[in-house]
Amino acid sequence: MAGLKREIDEVEHQAARTVELGGRAVIISVAVFVLIIGYLLPWMGTAPGWEVLLHQGDAAGKAGMVPRLFAATAALFGVVASALALITRRWGLTWVCALGSWFASVDGLLAIWTRQSVAGLTSPGPGIGLIISEIAMVTLGVLWFRTAWSRL
Repeated sequence: MAGLKREIDEVEHQAARTVELGGRAVIISVAVFVLIIGYLLPWMGTAPGWEVLLHQGDAAGKAGMVPRLFAATAALFGVVASALALITRRWGLTWVCALGSWFASVDGLLAIWTRQSVAGLTSPGPGIGLIISEIAMVTLGVLWFRTAWSRL
């Protein structure tokens, strides 16, 4: 009888740590895919997002700190953490993704604003890839927050 109780407690503990994403997992996966596509498109002039992230090519010396921070946080929370959360379905990771996605979303808004502020002066304005990446991060932030909040 004690073994059965221990097994039931283990199943209950496992269920408490995981989250069921349902159809939301597909939408999150699509948003992550759109974010990855955003890294391939131009963020500033002809420099794609991956060059801004790695500070290479056309982005070297031209990308300010805010766009590079957005590139890093979007890759970390939007791609890596989201993939881990989708694979493991851990409830704690949904909170990491939610908070990180919103931090990256605010940073992306600032990145677009800084690109618009200096456009035409010393560097080009925000590219379509930066704007698509920002939309994907806001979408991920909303979806992850709804998922994380559903457990409270």
